[in-house]
Amino acid sequence: MNYLFYGLETFLMEKEIKKIIHDSKIDSYGISKYDLQNDLLDDILEDASMISLFDQKKLILVEDAYIFTRKVIKNPLNHNIDKLMAYLKNPNPNTILIFYIEYEKIDSVKKITKAIKKDGVIKEFNKTENIPGIVKQLFGDYQINTSDIQFLIDRVGKNLLMLEQEITKIKIYKGDNHQITKEDILSLTHKNIDIDIFTLIEAIVSKKKEQAMEIYYEMIKRNEEPIKIIVMLGNQFRIIYQAKELYKKGYTGDNIASKLGIHPYRIKLALQSGRNYSSELLLDCLEKLADLDINIKSGEIDKNIGLELFILGL
Repeated sequence: MNYLFYGLETFLMEKEIKKIIHDSKIDSYGISKYDLQNDLLDDILEDASMISLFDQKKLILVEDAYIFTRKVIKNPLNHNIDKLMAYLKNPNPNTILIFYIEYEKIDSVKKITKAIKKDGVIKEFNKTENIPGIVKQLFGDYQINTSDIQFLIDRVGKNLLMLEQEITKIKIYKGDNHQITKEDILSLTHKNIDIDIFTLIEAIVSKKKEQAMEIYYEMIKRNEEPIKIIVMLGNQFRIIYQAKELYKKGYTGDNIASKLGIHPYRIKLALQSGRNYSSELLLDCLEKLADLDINIKSGEIDKNIGLELFILGL
């Protein structure tokens, strides 16, 4: 069987791959891994076509399967697409071939995409309808109430891989004590700073000064350095502005992520934020942050006072 998996929810993608491995009873010796940015299709297909000595099933994982998308690759390898199309029509029955890519969309117009759709299975891993339900499953037989599940999501973010890592950490620490509390979450998990930055940006540009100052003071309590906050604000305003402008020119989220060299999830958040702010406002914030950075470095203003004045002055 031949598969193409794509999307930004890599946690769900990996979960599906693990299920296929389990259901097909393939051990670690029967799994080969390749990457289309480093390995030629000729070599991958030679492996896929090879008959096992004991007629056992094997699994071939092919990462970064950009040939099914519009993703732009610098210095791509010369892949033999025709050979892949021929293999898809007549695959080795003992080989499970899985192409996968962390990318929001595939190019359904490409011949190779149409071919794997006809002679294989394409599955999307983008939308996560029930994150709290998945979090509950990840905790297994550990007890946690609904409000604390939501608190964990609000604290860590909606990235399932990050959530899984934090949940694993909680479970290891708790050991035989299967009751999870809000205090456990606060003491054992790392709060996603990007969430604070986006919330702080929203409060700043919406002129919700009291809320913005509360967020800022909370970040200072967590020992975040004012200079670091200024840099992060500047970086985030710049990403939002660039994403917004590129989107106006017809670029998709994936195209923007590829062009800027930034994770697609961050671009997704930036585009969501950019809908609420004008380009002029974003540029104004960037200019003021640049001036603030110069004034702090030249000793004209204290970093704490300067950042507070920036927040209050918009």
